[in-house]
Amino acid sequence: MAGNRSYTIVEYFGGDDGYRCGYCKNQTGNFSHGMWSHTMTVQDYQDLIDRGWRRSGKYVYKPIMKKTCCPQYTIRCHALKFQPSKSHKKILKKMNRFISKGELQKGQDDDVGEPMDSVCEEAGPRELSKLHLKCTALTHIEKESADFPSITEVQKEATDATPTGSQTSQNDPVSVPAGRTPATAPKPGNGADPSRPPCRKAKELRKERRFQKEKIRQNADGVSSTVSPTQPTPSQTSQPKTLEDFISELLPENSSHCLEVRLVPVNFEDPQFMASYQQSAALYARYQMTIHGDDPSECSESEFKRFLCDSPLEAEYAPDGPEVGYGSFHQQYWLDGRIVAVGVIDILPTCVSSVYLYYHPDFASLSLGSYSALREIAFTRQLQKQSPKLSYYYLGFYIHSCPKMRYKGQYQPSDLLCPETYVWVPIERCIPLLDNSRYARCNQDPDAGDVRVLRDLGRALVLYRRTVMPYAVYSRKRKGPSDEMEVQQYASLVGQDCAERILLYRS
Repeated sequence: MAGNRSYTIVEYFGGDDGYRCGYCKNQTGNFSHGMWSHTMTVQDYQDLIDRGWRRSGKYVYKPIMKKTCCPQYTIRCHALKFQPSKSHKKILKKMNRFISKGELQKGQDDDVGEPMDSVCEEAGPRELSKLHLKCTALTHIEKESADFPSITEVQKEATDATPTGSQTSQNDPVSVPAGRTPATAPKPGNGADPSRPPCRKAKELRKERRFQKEKIRQNADGVSSTVSPTQPTPSQTSQPKTLEDFISELLPENSSHCLEVRLVPVNFEDPQFMASYQQSAALYARYQMTIHGDDPSECSESEFKRFLCDSPLEAEYAPDGPEVGYGSFHQQYWLDGRIVAVGVIDILPTCVSSVYLYYHPDFASLSLGSYSALREIAFTRQLQKQSPKLSYYYLGFYIHSCPKMRYKGQYQPSDLLCPETYVWVPIERCIPLLDNSRYARCNQDPDAGDVRVLRDLGRALVLYRRTVMPYAVYSRKRKGPSDEMEVQQYASLVGQDCAERILLYRS
């Protein structure tokens, strides 16, 4: 290879055989293309996930959208524009109460599920442990929410909590016309008593009391009551708290617990990673056996290493990149000196991509899946200050045909990747299409196409006998049956740009 240039090296597998689907449990309905990545640059992986690919360890796969039983659409959240929803705020407040007061509910939270759990019992390509093994037992990796409310449920909850104009007028005694007797009190269970003043928030009452005290004080000092302190304008009082406001909320010095989040590079030569490796592996095994019912052999240390520690991404640094660099990381949540959760993420040129989350089952009621996703969005915003183009948070796949996976659409604003043109489309424009059909071309412009469509197969790079060469040269050197159809399929799936950079291994 010329110079010190880094290359992505892959071996491609077809997608003719169907495998068990972890979402609908169809035994042969899951279809995907796959390739084993020996090494991969962060830019190549960024371009691949922007074409619908996703990694599980070193295995990179792309669902066959028109064929697979549960089509999986890549989803990303605009991290800079994200505002926590009502349910998100509840989770953040719940964590702050636990840290400050030690309040921990027993059992799983009924309101909010865990968004970053794997839905696949096989937990990915477990059989693929060597370089040249056949891809015969591969399935996808994805995180699920057990009981996360659907979008419509969250909207209904918000609507029910906010009185409409007609409700306000009914509950306001001032609105009763003169001479008319106020309505009699309703029977128990039939709604609010219209004869009583409406409920008001404690925050509003405190502000009013402060205002009245200030007014009395000024009168006592001889100041005219007309020169009263200016009341806050609606824009000042209604300014919503940001995600960072909730996360960095000041807690009492005598808090019951201490939570620390550490970012550790996935590198077996890194002292911090190795110091916590055994504890992290033990936590993973406990999580898999308790939450997903895995057999101990399915979550051994070797499986943990293959699934969540072996990454094809090489650590990279760039002058305009984040200080921590690019690559694969474990974001560890330390509670009182021990790891209680680990979020596995990839930091790429334009996004933070969530890979997996595992946590201590004893803390399931803290909704650590949702909490970690919110922390990762905040982390993306932090990185964007150092690297302006890094502004998206990728949540993996959105699966509309699986109700348990629709929770990802609640991290808004968000987009889905069109499976034909590979452009991003706001999710609210995609939902009506997916309500009518499992598969949909999200981009409704009939004239739009794939701008990176394969145009010249001859320019695709291959690695043949330890030599990098264009496919046109390789095809003349190679003896035996033609492999043009297979290479054509691979190059079409990765696109012209990636085909000209990634090295396709040929034996």
